[in-house]
Amino acid sequence: MAQTGDRWALVLYSPRRVDDGADFTADRRVVWLSLLAIPVGLLCAGVALVLLRLIGFFTNVFYYQRFAIPSEVLSPAGSPLGPWMIAVPVAGGLLIGLMARYGSDRIRGHGIPEALEAILIGRSRMSPRVAVLKPLSSAISIGSGGPFGAEGPIIMTGGACGSLIAQGFHLTAAERKTLLVAGAAGGMSATFGTPVAAVLLAVELLLFEWKPRSFVPVAVASAVAALVRSHLGLGVPPLFPVSLHAAQPAMAVLLGAVPVGVLAGCTAMALTGAVYAAEDRFQKLPIHWMWWPALGGLAVGLGGWLEPRALGVGYDIIAELLRGDYVPQALIGLVLVKAVIWAVALGSGTSGGVLAPLLIIGGALGGLESAVLPGGDPALWPLLSMAAVMGGTMRSPFTGIVFALELTDDVRLLLPLLIAVVIAHAFTVLFMKRSILTEKVARRGHHVSREYSLDPLERLLAEDVMTADVIAVPASLPVRTLLRDYFLGDAPHRHQGYPVVDPSGDLVGIVTKSDLLQEWLGPLQKDDAGEGLETGPLITYDVAKRRPITIHRRETCRAAAERMAEAGVGRLLVVSREDPKRLLGVITRSDLLKARARALEEESARERFIRLGRASR
Repeated sequence: MAQTGDRWALVLYSPRRVDDGADFTADRRVVWLSLLAIPVGLLCAGVALVLLRLIGFFTNVFYYQRFAIPSEVLSPAGSPLGPWMIAVPVAGGLLIGLMARYGSDRIRGHGIPEALEAILIGRSRMSPRVAVLKPLSSAISIGSGGPFGAEGPIIMTGGACGSLIAQGFHLTAAERKTLLVAGAAGGMSATFGTPVAAVLLAVELLLFEWKPRSFVPVAVASAVAALVRSHLGLGVPPLFPVSLHAAQPAMAVLLGAVPVGVLAGCTAMALTGAVYAAEDRFQKLPIHWMWWPALGGLAVGLGGWLEPRALGVGYDIIAELLRGDYVPQALIGLVLVKAVIWAVALGSGTSGGVLAPLLIIGGALGGLESAVLPGGDPALWPLLSMAAVMGGTMRSPFTGIVFALELTDDVRLLLPLLIAVVIAHAFTVLFMKRSILTEKVARRGHHVSREYSLDPLERLLAEDVMTADVIAVPASLPVRTLLRDYFLGDAPHRHQGYPVVDPSGDLVGIVTKSDLLQEWLGPLQKDDAGEGLETGPLITYDVAKRRPITIHRRETCRAAAERMAEAGVGRLLVVSREDPKRLLGVITRSDLLKARARALEEESARERFIRLGRASR
């Protein structure tokens, strides 16, 4: 049996074995998860194909009255409906509201916060209903003119597919999370042909860890999805090929990347604030949330009537911006209308993604900046700006950099991309508490920390924090004396348990107060001095037959914490690996705080060791 709190445990301990001398904790389960990630990647590629074809189908139905499935996503801008275009997003929003209320309210929103919630509090379990309704609702939303991208819905749908496959096998919650994220990465990789960026998004946003046991399966699913996308008719990467820029960007270009990053950070703040300001306004409406997407659709319809190019996914606009095929003055209306209708529609709770709108808004901002920035290349600044807006808004800088490279296949812009995206990321980190993705999760009462660091418990060993002065009980001690001197009355130590050693000092077991009183003495009442003890064992050895839970002195404090948590105890005996019977010390929960205290001291204590400007003597 195991005693909780600060008590010793009288159970044999057989935890999952981890090689404490290894750099990583992965075991052979990573191979099994990687094999499961292969069908996850294949399935998500198929789901991406279905979603994109559904978007094209509903665009045909809503705007062109054709019941046909096109081979690519259409733009609503060429629709002959005229003013009737205003009513199309309203009808789409009404359908989505009905699906959310009577189907599943998990389809509301842009998908990534819902995936985060499933990972953080849902034990990575998602329902089949979400896997069906999310792509359908998103296709209706985007096909009816919603200014969204397909990546958010495909991330949530792919994650649902990965979760469903995981739920069919005997896996832990952490392993289910791995396959859920593998599905999300596979969906993004199949949609955009960006397998490396999809893996980076998983690492920076969804996994909440950097471990081979999750990284390898996610990479496998992303690679498989990217491999089969061309065979499914989704095109061959890069999605937006451009002419290569100069082999070595000029210093003026590198310096120009600085204001691009700052303006991208300001744009990220403005867009995030606009989305949640719109959501707050909808929350105050005296009508059921089912009707909110229709009201958001009205704003989309009005904006689309003023600027039809703001409707839909807008891949054609992204391609034009990256080719430099635009007039800067004409982008002002596009940026304003796209930003407003996207924020209002997303705040209304409709279904759609954030990535493609960020690319359009960021690219158009870069097009406006090209009128004053150096370089003379109209295709340069839209690329830098869209990557910076994406990296700053989503707080995923590596994803933004690599995503831009994979979309265009232009690695020559790596350095200016790094400058612009990192500055945008730093700006938003300094001036925004949360990103557009984590704000929704926080509003539902869940804090999300996206910082990765080495666990302080990994940096110290058990021998570094243990108490070497251990009070041990001789195995030959009479039980009457044991009760009187160690457990009852005015015993000076009054611990709940003690290690028991033989005359040679070897550890033979432990003895606890509860074990002594309950198992051996039964209901017999005793006074505080132990008087009246007439039955039971004569010496301590007889009540210390079971092995204690131990830890080797060279094991990490993390291993100690995990062992305590699994066994439900508050202290462990520290022994030598070479001689497991040799008692070296004891480690308690409070001892583990020494590792945290050292990390806190390194973070807060400021010291100076070299005094500049003063000659040493």
